[in-house]
Amino acid sequence: MTVVFVYGTLTDREQVSALLTEFTFGPSAVCHGLQRVDGRYPTLVPGGEVTGRLLSTPELDRLDRYEGVDRGLYCRVTVPLRSARSSETNVLDQNDADHSAFDVEAVAVYVGEPSKIGVEPDVGWPDADSFTRSVRAYLETHPVRITAEPAVDDY
Repeated sequence: MTVVFVYGTLTDREQVSALLTEFTFGPSAVCHGLQRVDGRYPTLVPGGEVTGRLLSTPELDRLDRYEGVDRGLYCRVTVPLRSARSSETNVLDQNDADHSAFDVEAVAVYVGEPSKIGVEPDVGWPDADSFTRSVRAYLETHPVRITAEPAVDDY
C-alpha cells in the first residue's frame, strides 16, 4: 500500500471509485510549503499551503497513468508526514488497526509540470535540467511537509 496526499479531483470518492478498485480514504490533511493553483488541471507550486486528504492504495501504477507521469504532466515525489498534534511522524495511534495504512512517515504527492498543464511557468521552482529535479531540489531545501488529523473523517 502507498499513501498519497490528494488535493484535487482525487478527493472525490466517485472519481476515485471510477479509477481504482482498491483504496481507503484517510484523514484530512494539509500540505505546508506548497499551494494549489489551477490551470487545465490543478497542481502545486512553491509557498503557502493546500488542504486535501490522504488516500491509501496498492494501485500506484494506475495513479501514475491517471496523472500522466509517463507523459511528463506530473511527477510523483515523497513528502514527510507529521501528526497535527506533534512533530512526531505517526499520524494515528499504534492501536488503530482499522487505519494502520496511514501510519507512515512519508506520502506520495503529485506535482504538475506548469507549462504542460496551463499554469504560468514562472512559479518559483529551482532551475534544474528537468521538472522532477526542480521539484526535488525545492523539497530538499524547504520545509515542505504534510500534517494530518489523527481522526479519520470519511467524507
